[in-house]
Amino acid sequence: MLLRRDGDDVIAIGQPAHAWLSGQLARAWGNAAFGAVEPWEEVCLGAEQHDAGLAAWERAPTLNPETGLPRSFIELTLDEHLAAWSSAAPLVLAQSRYAALLVSMHGTALYERRDLNRLPPADADRIRAFLAAQRALQADLVASLDAPEAQVRRNQRLVWTWDSLSLGLLLGWAPYELRAVPTADGEVDLAVGADTLEPWPFVADRVALRSEGRRLRGRFGDEPAMRAALAAAPWEAIAIELRRR
Repeated sequence: MLLRRDGDDVIAIGQPAHAWLSGQLARAWGNAAFGAVEPWEEVCLGAEQHDAGLAAWERAPTLNPETGLPRSFIELTLDEHLAAWSSAAPLVLAQSRYAALLVSMHGTALYERRDLNRLPPADADRIRAFLAAQRALQADLVASLDAPEAQVRRNQRLVWTWDSLSLGLLLGWAPYELRAVPTADGEVDLAVGADTLEPWPFVADRVALRSEGRRLRGRFGDEPAMRAALAAAPWEAIAIELRRR
């Protein structure tokens, strides 16, 4: 879950809604400088479904007792996070092997950023087991697809880019940079402003994006109260437009 601050309220945006926006970015992406997205449908599906494993958690979010709000995506316990990412690729596999491969690679990329030496040994071992299982799944999928490794790696970086850009747009991170973004012939760092990117990576000069969440008011002392308030919270449409300078 993303918690978008709006005065004293928060707009609670589900991870699948954020992933939907990632998919919209994928479908708008690509020009002479940034190259084509190939295979198109599979990669766009992978972007749209990259957080599929969190859909079940979103139906019954857990409370962060320190904030009185649902846990955000960066506040999940290791149990919650591993359960979500262990289920993600198998869920998407029912739709597309290639999309499932990208989802699995996205999960391993997230966990490869963790410093396991700073974790309790039991937690580090659980993460190593997760990574080993995902890499075995990825090897099987690559073999069944006969997919070029360089293309797969490029597409994994694209999903990472769209994920980061979606998060930044929904949470108001601008200005910031997206690093090592694949282009037609290499990589580039993208400068992200409030309503533009430089250099411009899209086909059209304007890109209209949308997502939605629920306006949550107040703070909560227990999980049932938080879940009831979230279920009754009014829906909020979120519209974002990016423009070429």
